[in-house]
Amino acid sequence: MINIFNYFKKNKYKILVIFVVLFFVGFFGLWNIVSEGYDRQNKTILFIKKFIPSKLARQVRDTIFIIPDLKERNKFLELVMQKYDQGLNGNVFNEKIILSKKNKKKYLFKEFFIPFERLDLRLGWASTTNTLRKHYFDIINDKILLISGNGKSIYFDKKNVFEKRLNQKNIPNNISSIINNNNYEPMGIRDVYIENDKIYISLYFKTADRYSMNIYSADLNFNKLNFEIFFKSNLFWNKWTTRTGGRIEKYKDNKILLTLGDGATKGASQDLESLLGKIISIDKTTKKYEIVSVGHRNPQGLYYFENLDMIINTEHGPKGGDEININLQNSDKIANFGWDVSSYGTPYSGKDIYKKSHSEYGFIEPFKNYSPAIGISQIILMSDKSEENNKYFYVSSLRASSLYVIKTNNKITKILNEDRIYFNEKRIRDIKYDEDEDMLFLIFDNIPSFGTLKLN
Repeated sequence: MINIFNYFKKNKYKILVIFVVLFFVGFFGLWNIVSEGYDRQNKTILFIKKFIPSKLARQVRDTIFIIPDLKERNKFLELVMQKYDQGLNGNVFNEKIILSKKNKKKYLFKEFFIPFERLDLRLGWASTTNTLRKHYFDIINDKILLISGNGKSIYFDKKNVFEKRLNQKNIPNNISSIINNNNYEPMGIRDVYIENDKIYISLYFKTADRYSMNIYSADLNFNKLNFEIFFKSNLFWNKWTTRTGGRIEKYKDNKILLTLGDGATKGASQDLESLLGKIISIDKTTKKYEIVSVGHRNPQGLYYFENLDMIINTEHGPKGGDEININLQNSDKIANFGWDVSSYGTPYSGKDIYKKSHSEYGFIEPFKNYSPAIGISQIILMSDKSEENNKYFYVSSLRASSLYVIKTNNKITKILNEDRIYFNEKRIRDIKYDEDEDMLFLIFDNIPSFGTLKLN
């Protein structure tokens, strides 16, 4: 006991410094967790978070951390006010170099305001208020067209991304008339796709007591967009859910692809009589559809790689089990990806009812799965001009605020390297690659904002 006392007496200043350092590390670590400002792929923080229930985290935030929380909120709200004050200017407000997590590659990042409503996570990511606050875009020649969750459409000249403002312009459209004339309650636009001077949108809506999704199309016109029904799904589910899909993508033989979620309807993804939990192709002339794959939960990302006749999709798992799936179009057999029998995720509550293997039960294994979940969203595939024998996936995420960079061999059968580009507290909703500028374009939910990422 005396020796311990003497040790503390001799080293009191060192011990005090260690105590102070540990206190501040713990303080700021706890602050990051309760403020939701942490890297959701940081294993240490995720381990600590297991012992801090969400309810307790909110109580700590609203009591012990009320002052720093208010300061952070005020800083964020000041940025939001700047966005509203600048109108359609699309001013740049963030510009910096970002290093990737593993390979330490440098990327030049710029961020511009866009005049859409922000997604408010304090209402919950699945709130009905937020369903109209998910925004999408596409590139058409020298212009970029954006559409908000509630149907507002704007565009700007692509060359403006090299300036200090985008100089956005409104495009009037008739989406609100479509909703009113059909007595729909809007649940949000779920994608926009442009091909051959035709623009397609997927619209999630509620009728008197059920939910559905259709595709509408319009001739591309920067003075006004007049949408008409292109594909009426005649698909209905009974309860509100975010598991809707809705991504539209090019396909072969004069067709486009559409993803459809399972509508939170048990067993529907495996039922060939239902379009829930499917990816379908739609003939642009006849409007007839074919099922190309089944066993999907909520397919959020979609890409067709013509060279290998390959459909690539991403989808949200339950708690964990986000997937990248590859469907080679080399047979007449409908591909089955296993939901809701097999999943590497688990239910949010209750006993784990899912099989972990896919192949043992006759399903296709995911090319890649993420557990814990990253909130997977859109995916694109690119070739590196300096590496003819390799391909790169860029996978965007909501929850993890990251772009995942996956290097594969040329046939896309093997992962060679993985990297991550982390954007602090930024949910990435949509992503496109512009070959002319060798640049990625992105939409973020939080402000919301439009980003550019120079790859080299």
